[in-house]
Amino acid sequence: MSNFKIGSFFTAMLLTAVIYIPCPQAQTVQLPDFTQLVSKNAAAVVNISTTIKINGSVHGMQPMPNIPEDSPFNEFFRRFFGEMPDGSRPHPDLEQESLGSGFIISEDGYIITNHHVVKDAEEIIVRLVDRREFIARIIGADGQSDIAVLKIDGTNLPTVQLGDSDKLKVGEWVMAIGSPFQFDHSVTAGIVSAKGRPLPNENYVPFIQTDVAINPGNSGGPLFNLDGEVVGVNSQIYSRTGGFMGLSFAVPINLVKNVYQQLKDHGNVTRGWLGVLIQSVDRELAETFGMERPYGALITKVLTDSPAESAGFEIGDVIVTFNNREVINDTDLPPMVGGTEIGKTVPIDIIRRGKRQTLEVKIEVLPDDTSKIASKSTDKPDQSPANQMNIVVIDLTQAQLEELDLDHGVLIEGVKSGPASRAGLLPGDVLLLINNEKVQDVKRFESIITGLPKDKPVAILVQRRGNPIFLALKLDDAKTQ
Repeated sequence: MSNFKIGSFFTAMLLTAVIYIPCPQAQTVQLPDFTQLVSKNAAAVVNISTTIKINGSVHGMQPMPNIPEDSPFNEFFRRFFGEMPDGSRPHPDLEQESLGSGFIISEDGYIITNHHVVKDAEEIIVRLVDRREFIARIIGADGQSDIAVLKIDGTNLPTVQLGDSDKLKVGEWVMAIGSPFQFDHSVTAGIVSAKGRPLPNENYVPFIQTDVAINPGNSGGPLFNLDGEVVGVNSQIYSRTGGFMGLSFAVPINLVKNVYQQLKDHGNVTRGWLGVLIQSVDRELAETFGMERPYGALITKVLTDSPAESAGFEIGDVIVTFNNREVINDTDLPPMVGGTEIGKTVPIDIIRRGKRQTLEVKIEVLPDDTSKIASKSTDKPDQSPANQMNIVVIDLTQAQLEELDLDHGVLIEGVKSGPASRAGLLPGDVLLLINNEKVQDVKRFESIITGLPKDKPVAILVQRRGNPIFLALKLDDAKTQ
């Protein structure tokens, strides 16, 4: 019995030893230490407060019915609002304060921040971490990139070092310093979630997406990498509540450098211009253009007297590389073109009718306004008969074509259940091209659709609310309903 007990004791000890032997492969994950980065760079990050005058009544007050002159409420409004709720008594200009951040990039006081932080500002106050305050003036501002350059009068000011945003990698640690909700020099950190992220109505900025906590007051502040270099300017958040939800966006510093230099030297920014309207390529459209996979930027319109027109671009061309850089999504192209040196000739690879070719184009300055407004006709001339697309189209008069800035096309009057509705055609669309053939009028429309294949999709081009768009149409053997 005693031998059995001794054996059991050693067995237990052996098992215990095995359980607690540390695994050589288990390494402790070390999180980055931001203390030195903050200590080195915080002094160059500034708080920016602005005063904006608002004309008229109190912002946000809803209209109220007229109050009789002898009503006791009149005295109430005179005391507390200075005007009648119907606006009959003018109210002096109100002042609204806004808050943001920025960072100093030169010892003599040049500062980078967001355009929206200082827009319409009557007065701009810059406050440093040591509580010194300066009145700043705007050197230049660019709304399209949301970047502004300020200047304060100072010497030997603390500065930051600018990095290279092209070298950023998704998953890399980054840090922000700013003044959210007036909490000066707050530090937050996270990782790069994505690069080259397009946002609605932001054609020329390939944003850096991060999960760094950004809130009102952080706008215009720097985004640092672990080397202590500024790689972006915190600009926007995506939120359904108004607060941080894990999606923040920064303007890449390489783009900011170009904008800063132009604003400092000239007070404004010029961008490259190609002169095309584009859309994305989906799977069905890729098939119609003879592409193995969907990618690139599909040209829906070539603007008159543009670099693209001079270089020979055509509607239906798919741009797949620009200046030897691949165009994966249509949103990749505008920043590439916009950042190209004015007057430079660059190669552009396109796919035209299934074949790849290269065009050379000389980039020009983006005009102030290249948009054209078109309206839909309500006239009803002779209609087309029922057809295998299951739509009704009508001819456009010459006056209507001029109003729409077109030289051909037919108006879609009605769309029934069938191939056209499945393709996404809508009443009011102007049908311009079917399978690379121009639709001059109703007669030509009927001629084109009789020869369309039924075993594969074809590309059709329509103009919708003034904007051209390609759709993929596939006919079937079903009879017209």
